[in-house]
Amino acid sequence: MKKILLSAAFICVCIISNAQDKAPEPKEGWKKTGNISFLFNQSSFSKWTTGGENNVSATLGINYDFNYVKGDVTWDNKIIASYGLTKTANSEFEKKTDDRFEFNSLYGKKSSGNWYYSAFINLKTQFSKGYTYGKDSAEKEIRNEFTKLLSPGYLTLGPGMLWKKNDNLKFNIAPLTSKITFIDKGLRKAQGILDNSYFGVDPGKSTRYEVGLNASGYYKLNIMNNVSMENILSLYTNYLEEAKNIDLDYTMNLVMTINKYLSANLTFQTVYDDNAYRGFQTREVFGIGINYGF
Repeated sequence: MKKILLSAAFICVCIISNAQDKAPEPKEGWKKTGNISFLFNQSSFSKWTTGGENNVSATLGINYDFNYVKGDVTWDNKIIASYGLTKTANSEFEKKTDDRFEFNSLYGKKSSGNWYYSAFINLKTQFSKGYTYGKDSAEKEIRNEFTKLLSPGYLTLGPGMLWKKNDNLKFNIAPLTSKITFIDKGLRKAQGILDNSYFGVDPGKSTRYEVGLNASGYYKLNIMNNVSMENILSLYTNYLEEAKNIDLDYTMNLVMTINKYLSANLTFQTVYDDNAYRGFQTREVFGIGINYGF
């Protein structure tokens, strides 16, 4: 219930704060905008009495929108991708600090006012293998493969209604949404997971199907000169099983532009999905690096 109230409050604040603004008529055709960022961090210690571990980390991120408008039709597409690695002096392995790929496509045909009949598709996965880490009997660091590309993978799609004021403020509700979770049965077997705790997929199967309600919101604003904040929210409840459990995925991207090519970037994401983990998952990536808009 708290998650629902928090999400509803977020959406209401977005709508109210923009209700008085008159949105300009969008130009017909394609509008393409994107941003590439490269963040690099390095720490080095020598005879540092308070302790420390030499490390190097780097993260590459892409955020790309390609939207289309013609007459009473709107079609919004977005790709978010990021990948980061870190290497510390006392670890045997390079470890991921970020690994994400998401594609979202939202089609709308005007009903009246700012409302559209809509259909959407969303795909989420990762690029490379993910590992669990531990130590063997000799206290040497070891790792076991746990995830990889499309394991897990999440495909969500369905019809609904879209409220869209402009490219920076929109909300879609789809009451008959299909959600399919993909996994690799070989990885599951290697991990010895025999129950349905491997991303909610039943033993012996490679997919899990759900049908439920999906609600998603998008809000981007300029906080001040050279500082922009992007908010992406997705909620999902499964009609077929434990409908009271609501999956939540919220991402905030904050870009603080220093000049044309340098910026400070902060990404915060929190996910609640009890099929993957019974609790909130969070990640935060911050750094100063190269930032190129196109």
